[in-house]
Amino acid sequence: MTDNNQPEVISPKLANAIANPLFPAVDSQLRSGRHISQEHIDNYAFLADFQTELDLFYRRYNVELIRAPEGFFYLRPKATTLIARSVLTELEMLVGKVLCYLYLSPERLAQQGIFSVQEVYDELLNLADNEKLLKAVNQRSSGSDLDKQKLAEKVRAAIGRLRRLGMIYTVGDQHSGKFTISESVFRFGAEVRAGDDPREAQLRLIRDGEAATPDSLRLEKEALAESAVENDEEFDENDVEESA
Repeated sequence: MTDNNQPEVISPKLANAIANPLFPAVDSQLRSGRHISQEHIDNYAFLADFQTELDLFYRRYNVELIRAPEGFFYLRPKATTLIARSVLTELEMLVGKVLCYLYLSPERLAQQGIFSVQEVYDELLNLADNEKLLKAVNQRSSGSDLDKQKLAEKVRAAIGRLRRLGMIYTVGDQHSGKFTISESVFRFGAEVRAGDDPREAQLRLIRDGEAATPDSLRLEKEALAESAVENDEEFDENDVEESA
């Protein structure tokens, strides 16, 4: 064991990773909750080259550097993380699930992968329970035009936050409302990876309103603790987190 009074010696490869000019920017992005996918060629290649060493580095902060099956990288904090975090709202996670659904849809190819904020809003109204959506904005919602306007504003805000997390990328002018969807939206579709029909499975999740809530996360943590999960995951994979 290493003497607690002695500094821990880092490996030459980890030293090279930290000394790399890309490290400060990549480290800041990961700590802010951003997902780094293959669209960012240099940053992605850097993480792929130093994945093992950087994972050991981040574990000192009680977080893990994860490379998802779809290829993107992100930091997954444990309950004892030393890096500040905040959990997405239920509506933000539901919007994320709709984005994942659109990513799997034939329309993505037909539209060259480009979608708009309005299309996400329309798809959300089409797929999810409208009453539940409006209640998420206003518990006393009567379905008025004002309530729908507030919901549209919340959806735009959710898309903005997911953009900051690297889930989507703006196309053209920043005010155009057009964007492409990154494969990192599969953070919201972990349940569909093993399904026979991923799009149908994602549709079921949206219609059932299956998004993480404080209660569902608490129950999930208790279930994981009871079953002694081998990899010691301390929250649901869909509990996407961002620095406060």
